[in-house]
Amino acid sequence: MHRRLTALLLLVSFIGCSLAQVTPAPDTATEMRRRAVAPLDSDAVLDEVERRTFQWFWDTADPTTRLVPDRWPTITFSSIAAVGFGLTAYGIGAERGYVTREAAADRVLKTLQFFLNAPTGPEASGRTGYKGFYYHFLYMNSGTRFKDVELSTVDTALLLAGALFCQSYFDRDNDSERAIREAAEELYRRADWTFFLARPPAISMGWTPEHGLHTYDWRGYNEAMIVVLLALGSPTHPVDPSAWSEYQKTYQWGTFYGQPHLMFAPLFGHHYSHVWIDFRGIQDDYMRAHGIDYFENSRRATIAQRSYAIANPNGYRDYGPTIWGLSACDGPMDATIAIDGRPRLFYGYAARGADGNEIRDDGTITPNASISSMPFTPDISTDAIRAMRDRYGDHLYTTYGFLDAFNPTLRTAEKVQTGTVDPQLGWFDVDYLGIDQGPIVAMIENHRSELVWKAMRKNPHIIQGLKRAGFSGGWLEKQ
Repeated sequence: MHRRLTALLLLVSFIGCSLAQVTPAPDTATEMRRRAVAPLDSDAVLDEVERRTFQWFWDTADPTTRLVPDRWPTITFSSIAAVGFGLTAYGIGAERGYVTREAAADRVLKTLQFFLNAPTGPEASGRTGYKGFYYHFLYMNSGTRFKDVELSTVDTALLLAGALFCQSYFDRDNDSERAIREAAEELYRRADWTFFLARPPAISMGWTPEHGLHTYDWRGYNEAMIVVLLALGSPTHPVDPSAWSEYQKTYQWGTFYGQPHLMFAPLFGHHYSHVWIDFRGIQDDYMRAHGIDYFENSRRATIAQRSYAIANPNGYRDYGPTIWGLSACDGPMDATIAIDGRPRLFYGYAARGADGNEIRDDGTITPNASISSMPFTPDISTDAIRAMRDRYGDHLYTTYGFLDAFNPTLRTAEKVQTGTVDPQLGWFDVDYLGIDQGPIVAMIENHRSELVWKAMRKNPHIIQGLKRAGFSGGWLEKQ
């Protein structure tokens, strides 16, 4: 919930209103505007989106550090969460033949070795991490702490999840893949989860050298299931099993547009942990009491949000059965302007969403929201891909797949701080974001082949974490 607050504040100070003027270099701009909307069957549509999105990670990672940027083409810093998604994408790319397995293994190993060898310690600058955790944002070229960002538990968890996927996927008996498995194991073993127990058994969101542990702890339901499960599965510094029930203390069950489910408004909270963990058929005590699993919960949340878009209570343009999807994403500005005689409040970067507890919606849609729901709702997610691709063309769908966000309601450049505006189609972002590109690749692949899920079902650390949290049933019974 709070993980992107730092990003927002930093982006405002670091980039500011000049983002409105940022455009790719002429050659890059020409390439990014390449239209490709030829009719394709469903499998070809998914392969095209998956391939283009994978290529973003492959092309934009720093050639020396192998760090993945937080966003591109706007130049800012690396996000360690985006690195975790990139590690996952590399294995997918190898399996799909987008790159050779040898090239993917080399990229993965160099990325892991960077973190193994990076400078760590309690100092405020010149360090990549501390206590086996890493700073939320890193300078791309040096890999050290960006400004005064926090040592982040959730972003480190996403990085480690990507490393553990590589540990399980690259399972061949050769020097490169053995080194990957050993490096991933070492990184995971270094993480001292007990360091973040400021108020045990809850896990703190982060730490800074200047102020110590954050005053906020992870309690759900949100994107941090993966945090607690990795903390429970640690072979070196595990937290107590009571951390799972502590995390669940703020769970809120409700019904939204006819769908009873566990509430969390932005869809990324229903996606992130599911990228790596197959929740189908396994239950903890909470889900057992409600007669479903977390996979079904995410399916219901997705259907409810689409139903909200169809009902369109705020009268936003283009909302409907194929144009929908609210989650954390870029936005045009933090300002109110009048549209069709009605004041409309718009946001910059924000965690947009809609459920029974909260509606935060300014008409900005992120393709990541509907596409990353692919395993839960394959038909309506595929329809959304087609509709967005066909309706908005190269304003939205370019070289590396879908740009981060668009807003069909906003068709004037008045007060816009970033992006571009087409007077007929609306506002469009200029950037791709790593933490939104990553779930697109992984969740399309999980729908198509279950590749990430199959690999992680073999990982002993994931199995240990789930069992210590009280999960049982389904595939876990065979482990």
